Amino acid sequence: MGIWIRWIGALIFAGLVAAFSYLKTPKFQAFDTDAALQAASAYDARVIRDRFGVPHIYGARDADVAFGLAYAHAEDDWATIEEVIFFSRGQLALRNGKAAAIPDYLIAALGIKESIETKYETDLSAKSRTIAEAYAAGINLYCAEEKRRCAHGAAPVTGKDIVAGFTSRTPFFYGLDQQLTKIFEGDVELAEAAKQTREAFLQVPRGFETGSNAMAVAPSRSADGHTRLMVNSHQPFEGPVAWYEARVKSDEGWDMIGGLFPGAPLILHGAGPDLGWAFTVNKPDLVDVYALEVDNAKNPKRYMFDGEWRDLDIRKVKFRVKLFGPLSLPVTRKAIKSVHGPVFVTDNGVFAVSYAGANDIRTLEQWYRMNRASDYTEWRDALSMLAIPSFNVVYADGDGIIAYYYNAALPIREAGVNWSKVQPGDDPALLWRGTRKLNEVPQVVMPHSGYVVNANHPPFAASGPEDNPQSENFPPHYGVDQRTTNRGIRIQALYGTDPSITPEEFVAYKFDNRYAEGSRLMEVVNSVLTNADSDSKAEEISVLRGWDGAVTTDSRGAPLAVLTAQRARGSLLNDENVETPDYLTAFRETAADLRAGFGRVDPTWGEVVRLKRGAQSLPVNGGPDTLRAIYPDGDLTQGPLKAVGGDSYILYADWSGPRDVSIKTIHQYGAATLDETSPHYADQAPLFADENWKSPPMELEELLSEATADYRPGQTP
Repeated sequence: MGIWIRWIGALIFAGLVAAFSYLKTPKFQAFDTDAALQAASAYDARVIRDRFGVPHIYGARDADVAFGLAYAHAEDDWATIEEVIFFSRGQLALRNGKAAAIPDYLIAALGIKESIETKYETDLSAKSRTIAEAYAAGINLYCAEEKRRCAHGAAPVTGKDIVAGFTSRTPFFYGLDQQLTKIFEGDVELAEAAKQTREAFLQVPRGFETGSNAMAVAPSRSADGHTRLMVNSHQPFEGPVAWYEARVKSDEGWDMIGGLFPGAPLILHGAGPDLGWAFTVNKPDLVDVYALEVDNAKNPKRYMFDGEWRDLDIRKVKFRVKLFGPLSLPVTRKAIKSVHGPVFVTDNGVFAVSYAGANDIRTLEQWYRMNRASDYTEWRDALSMLAIPSFNVVYADGDGIIAYYYNAALPIREAGVNWSKVQPGDDPALLWRGTRKLNEVPQVVMPHSGYVVNANHPPFAASGPEDNPQSENFPPHYGVDQRTTNRGIRIQALYGTDPSITPEEFVAYKFDNRYAEGSRLMEVVNSVLTNADSDSKAEEISVLRGWDGAVTTDSRGAPLAVLTAQRARGSLLNDENVETPDYLTAFRETAADLRAGFGRVDPTWGEVVRLKRGAQSLPVNGGPDTLRAIYPDGDLTQGPLKAVGGDSYILYADWSGPRDVSIKTIHQYGAATLDETSPHYADQAPLFADENWKSPPMELEELLSEATADYRPGQTP
């Protein structure tokens, strides 16, 4: 009997050893700190932090500046940058567990890593690769010096990792995740996972959608003959797509200040002495889904196309999902491609997806060329690459040129087809045939009216009526979105009706906090007032009826009106998926929640919505889909809500002539993204809440007079 017990024990022990070996996370590539320090010595960047802690990076070469930018940003927001690195490699599940498995699989299924491996040397210029590699070297230096802060496996970072960060995120701004959700609708688990991709890729709060405002006026529209630009993106206040401010200046001519995301070696939008631009989110139809006829619905190997069977491109992709401690589960899945693009096998069928930006790794290249442009012609040449597949863009410069582009990599596809529906995958006539040129998208350049604006509304109201693109020139198969916003209505009502805009008016219009009569929110309010039943309390109706449509800190009607509309219509108030919203139920539930959380149905907006950061809690004007955009989140029954997104980093550029620019900026929090002990963790929050600005020093002498730090990363003191 004893020998059997020993045999069983041995088998159990062997099984445990085998299981441990199977689940033990393999070692990452070794990080050679000496090599990282040696690589850093090839760069010489000077990082000077102004009185708000914002880094101004100087260097002889663009590469020196990119290196210094990486190091400075890592000092302020390392944990987020580290998250972006793992995500870009398709290794997020190894760090975050099961919740990140779908994003890792999608990066593999979309073939992002393979595209970068095969095209890195050919599709990116040597200069762009130098920028990516210099930025990687700055991150590696940080990890070499701060080993305890860097997770095992984060470093060494490569230039390809930096390029992957751009390539993998951009399709999710225009809604690739929404199409994937539709594909998986028959599978509850997969559909929910697809819905979570936006949160995993962009890490936005559930239900939150990115927006933005952008405005520019030419000398002919300005009371003083100046050119003005407002950069006003609406992003989450925290996470991988929260704005970070930096100034970059090289002896080679790179000179910009503006906003960037963690892991970005360039200014994504902002301004310099010559020019500037602002992006806003657009959602053109850049994704098409095809139902494939396959040889085996569960395990397809071939599909029908143009009357014949073709082999699917099938490869195995592997990633690991963290369990606990040193253990992780190895996962192997198939990544399948057809002539249309990536293929997904579901219970409802086998579907292929064509999407803009597929296999294009030149996003960093375009942004770098835009950063280095010295005039409108160079900047437009960069934009014409269409390697940034979406975003409206508003441009202005010191020469008095303003422009608006509905930037979109629109596919060339068959006319007369309802592309909002799933298409048969066997018809060659439905295959995408390249991308339309920049001159084919809606645009306005140097309008007679002297202004261009966008607030995520249709491109056919980008300027004055006589200057706007005509919608009939852009047929349905172009896929131009037609969404409307309150901000789009108000932006035209303000900038579009004032023929001589003063500097004060240009700024005041941006901070407008009212809802237009034709907005979705006022639709909700009017519907409730019209259809209120006996269950509605007189006090609640009185509060709603007395509201003037403005969202100010002292408004007692705004909480009931705005939060009712959000409950019924989603975060942005324009959720098209809500076919028959129940406004009265939303109204009654919101009123009940206000009573539970505040003891009354009419607390002020300033009591209900707060800008919270560290020990600070500040009232703030503005609400969802107002030009002063503030998006709250939280449980209303538990008290004040937290502002989690909307107006964040804002830049205001004013040119009196060529290379004569005045720039003001503000950030919702401050330069120290994660360090709660830093004086710059929330030092800009009071200014932001009061709708005030700071003036970053753009000249070295002025900067040095207020500098709080001045150092050269990687250089011997």
